[in-house]
Amino acid sequence: MIKLHFDHSNQQYNLDLSSAGKSYRAAMGDKIVDIEIIQANNGKLDLLIDGERVIAYVSSDNAKRWVTIHGQTFVLTKSPRARRGGHGHPHAAGELTAPMPGQIRALNVSEGEAVPKGQTLLVLEAMKMEIRVQAPFDGVVSTISVKAGEIVEREQILVKIDHG
Repeated sequence: MIKLHFDHSNQQYNLDLSSAGKSYRAAMGDKIVDIEIIQANNGKLDLLIDGERVIAYVSSDNAKRWVTIHGQTFVLTKSPRARRGGHGHPHAAGELTAPMPGQIRALNVSEGEAVPKGQTLLVLEAMKMEIRVQAPFDGVVSTISVKAGEIVEREQILVKIDHG
């Protein structure tokens, strides 16, 4: 679950975003919207929002993200309490997070698999670069929270490893 602040027309809103593969569920108060990413390319998103096809344009400066839909621009920022720490580094519990927004290009492991320190667990494409997320220690992959092709946010948990 990612908690975002949503600024529009000089008003602030809170938005909870949860992902399931290429699909997302956005909740703002009691309103819930299902969002599916059809295609993402160079800041242009082809989306299906509650069954309606929508084109969105996204730009960011790491702290904020501007999303333009139907000529209206919305500013999204992460809630400070949503920070999970460790830009791509493991937490004490072995949770590996995305160092920046991007798309999962390859998953090289499966849940329950033993991995040595340094093994590439997955490949994240961000800003036309490939970022290899590697095991920080010898362990066992306990949870994979993403799927190949999924768009992820900075600091989103990707994989959890338990000490072996």
